[in-house]
Amino acid sequence: MNDDISRMLDAATFAVVGASHRPEKYGHIAYRALKAEGKTAYAVNPRAGAVDGDRCYPALADLPARPDVAVMVVPPAVTEAAVAECARLGIPNVWMQPGAESEAAVAACRRHGIAVVSGGPCIMVGLRTRKYRAQE
Repeated sequence: MNDDISRMLDAATFAVVGASHRPEKYGHIAYRALKAEGKTAYAVNPRAGAVDGDRCYPALADLPARPDVAVMVVPPAVTEAAVAECARLGIPNVWMQPGAESEAAVAACRRHGIAVVSGGPCIMVGLRTRKYRAQE
């Protein structure tokens, strides 16, 4: 596991951009997995009022606290806009899930000094890998 992934998995507070109220959607699964790991997780989606019974915020700027990591579970164009918001808000880490990444979004992260994970693995693999390694 690379250093950026390990550091992000150690973080306490996450925003899941693209969290969904639909249990079968990856944004919902990732949100629940982070909470199950004891992380503070905020759901971000302008079209969802609640996720798993928790308030869903329309934008990163609406969160009650700045997250350590923004997890992108959205189309690449939405990721690009969210990365710009991360830069404005001082969110230091972005983890782009497979299908959410774009070259422009990765370049924007680097330009603004935001640590970025893109091109895999997804956060679920990172969480599981860490859990299994801890059991060895």
